[in-house]
Amino acid sequence: MDQLTVPELVAALGRADEAGRRTLVGLVSGERLMEEAEGPLTATALAVRLVAAAEARPELAEALRLWLALVSSGAHASTANSIAGGTRISGGAVQAGEIHGGVHFHDHGQQRSRPPVPRQLIPGPAHFTGRSPDLAALEALRAAHQGTSPLTVVVTGTAGVGKTALTSRWLHGLSADYPDGQLYADLRGHSKDGPVRPGAVLGQFLRAFGLNQVPVSLAEQAALWRTVTSELRIAVHLDNAVSAAQIRPLLPAAATTLVAVTSRNRLPGLSVDGAAFHQVDVLDPVAGVELLSRRLGGERVARETEAAYRLVQLCAGLPLALCVAGARMAARPRQPLTAMTRAMSREDGRLGTLNAGGERAVETALDESYAALSDETAGGYRRLGLPPVAEWSAAVAAAACGFTVEEAERLLDELIEVNLVEELGPDRYRFHDLVRLHAAQLATAHDPTDAREDTVRRVVDWYLAAATAAEALLSPSHRTLRRDYAGTPTGVPRFEDTLTALAWLDTERLHLMALLRAAVDRGWDATAWQLVDAAQPLFLRLRPYDLWVEAHRIGVAAAERAGHPEGVSRMLTTGGAGLRNCGRYEEAIDWFTRALEDARREGDRRVEAQALHGLGQSHRLAGRLERAASLFTEALALREEIGYGRGAALTRLCLGDIALTSGETTKAVALLTRARDALLAVPDPYDAARALAFLGRAHAAGGAGGFATAERLLRLALSEFVATGSVHWQGRVLEMLGETAEDRGDAYRARDWYEQSLARYAPVSPSDARRLGERLRAPDAG
Repeated sequence: MDQLTVPELVAALGRADEAGRRTLVGLVSGERLMEEAEGPLTATALAVRLVAAAEARPELAEALRLWLALVSSGAHASTANSIAGGTRISGGAVQAGEIHGGVHFHDHGQQRSRPPVPRQLIPGPAHFTGRSPDLAALEALRAAHQGTSPLTVVVTGTAGVGKTALTSRWLHGLSADYPDGQLYADLRGHSKDGPVRPGAVLGQFLRAFGLNQVPVSLAEQAALWRTVTSELRIAVHLDNAVSAAQIRPLLPAAATTLVAVTSRNRLPGLSVDGAAFHQVDVLDPVAGVELLSRRLGGERVARETEAAYRLVQLCAGLPLALCVAGARMAARPRQPLTAMTRAMSREDGRLGTLNAGGERAVETALDESYAALSDETAGGYRRLGLPPVAEWSAAVAAAACGFTVEEAERLLDELIEVNLVEELGPDRYRFHDLVRLHAAQLATAHDPTDAREDTVRRVVDWYLAAATAAEALLSPSHRTLRRDYAGTPTGVPRFEDTLTALAWLDTERLHLMALLRAAVDRGWDATAWQLVDAAQPLFLRLRPYDLWVEAHRIGVAAAERAGHPEGVSRMLTTGGAGLRNCGRYEEAIDWFTRALEDARREGDRRVEAQALHGLGQSHRLAGRLERAASLFTEALALREEIGYGRGAALTRLCLGDIALTSGETTKAVALLTRARDALLAVPDPYDAARALAFLGRAHAAGGAGGFATAERLLRLALSEFVATGSVHWQGRVLEMLGETAEDRGDAYRARDWYEQSLARYAPVSPSDARRLGERLRAPDAG
């Protein structure tokens, strides 16, 4: 077939979506790039020209760079669709060499890991009525939006009025209009544990699009979020907001996005951001009775119409109160509705308290439903309101209640039946925030302080045990330090494989952080630093630098208060690694230096060697090769002296890297071969793959005769990193493959590898992505 010219390539990329074609062709034609191009261009060259054309608009330039990274590998096709303005490309990687005849795909033998398009909206209510005018009003606000910023709609109303249900119903109906994702976050503005910080939500959202490496500062997180969403069509539901300040960092960039905020407060501060507002009122009597009819059956309500209207009045027209009361009545099909109305109106003046926002009506309904529970179920309900976790599995509920998992499942079924617990999906449950508050208040009123603390402690210990089990599977050679459990955790998951264990840590990362803070608040300092220690595979493999640094700052202080020197040294060394890896070299050196001084004072030679090794790595990344080599040499001698074989192998690996960088190829091969063999014997597959990658580059440095061996070793290392789930090192090895191809003079093949590397770096290492992107855009890049 004929070669594909620039205009044809642009048209091909935009063919699946008219808006995408307009975006790309408009940009190119606006800079006359098509007229300047003579003959075919590589996909990279085209993207470089597009980025150059957009330099005057930094947000678009960054979006195009990310588009290039994602489209080039197919690593996240849904995000690539959006950033390219709707271009749809499926399959493997876009061929990065000269294009002959069309865009085609290949996989290089690796299975791509593509995060699905995020669909995070919570399920809509099973019984929904009386909100047609509200839905119409929300649609009118959307239709009237003509701004250049995201449409932000603030849905306000009293507690229990159905703001979340209404907004969920509205957004679920708009999924086709927001094909790039629908995100949800409970901001817990009225939680007894305090509202969720914007940084935690930004981390959640960025990771939903495959960007695992989240910056440390809120400003950087918000900037990255705006960059990622600059061309996306997404809908975001921010539930239970408490202030405008909590919302602003979470606003995306594109005018094609919709942000729905639900709050009990009116949030007038968002008016300066162009927000539209909608107030949700209580259900009118007819709609309230219809809601009861759907829950209880029309015939039953028709037999007691007067009592049904009275019940709606007692529930103040609040859907939450009506659903709770209706659920109780549904569980008692022979009981007349008048029994419920008598129970809810037995105290004089209850209706007069509704001016406080309606919470009293909900509380009344909750009180009546709670009173009908068995003693065991009532106790479980109270205990579930205490742990600082937004959602739970049956196993976590079992830990909170001191039940077996089977008993907890029965408890949850009973609470779901009477509308006290929401089921979010398979083995995932939560309370409405008012219900959680009600349960916690009852626990305070009925259960001794020690019993309440024991409930939280069992949940903290369960998470500590689960994270430790994941750590043992993911890092079997990592020395497990003490674990101070108050009791013996039960129902702890047994992970089938490393990927399952890592997925659990990923899913539970925010709960682990919440429990870490709760442990510190309660003075459980030993448990606090141990939680951080158990989460090491999460930090090392997925590199959430914001959480890595925060957790270790907390962990160091907790270990100091606990008087655990081994905990302090572990926090300093693993925390120093986080600081080093996110580019804070001097701060990392301070942490490792302190660990070194403490180890020498305590006479702990193992930690002394670890600190020396960490110092060497920090200086290596800072570009001080001579200082790094000196520190590694000292660490190696000490590790060999104390018989720490794995540690000695890791230090040899680092010395091999320095020898390779310094041009001492023979020395590098000897060091790296020995390191690889020792790490395989441990076994430590992750670090053995690192040694193999450097060994591949060492063979390439040996000249033309080593290129075949180099590529074979690097391909093997890549497969090993795919198996361990390390996306960052997949990117590193792909870059090494590019360097090897470039060394042997194959510029087109080098670009292919570099683009695949860039795709791996994009979600986990923005600094590496920027560095490699600059390399690809260099004039002499081929």
